[in-house]
Amino acid sequence: QVQLVESGGGLVQAGGSLRLSCAASGRTFGTYTIGWFRQAPGKEREFVAVITWSVGGTYYADSVKGRFTISRDNAKNTVYLQMNSLKPEDTAVYYCAAAQWKVVITTPRDYDYWGQGTQVTVSS
Repeated sequence: QVQLVESGGGLVQAGGSLRLSCAASGRTFGTYTIGWFRQAPGKEREFVAVITWSVGGTYYADSVKGRFTISRDNAKNTVYLQMNSLKPEDTAVYYCAAAQWKVVITTPRDYDYWGQGTQVTVSS
């Protein structure tokens, strides 16, 4: 089992940057694929980015490709989401999620563990 805690959200102007962190408990963090999702008010939760457990392969939603970068530091049990060139439409609660031994997965139901979320607000 793994517990996830997101941090790093906040208020930023359009064009600015934020770095989100997802800190995990447990000694088997390296066996978990970690995904980032976001949910805006009145909308469904949507996939943002994922990094796999094995070779650290990454995959992004088209809406964030070229602006967001996902990375992981297994020694620190942490996954990061660097968000650059932020737009007002990026405003949402951002969640990280974990699934053990999985490859690239983009559907919320494929993940077993979730954090509590961190708010990101981008002003125009």
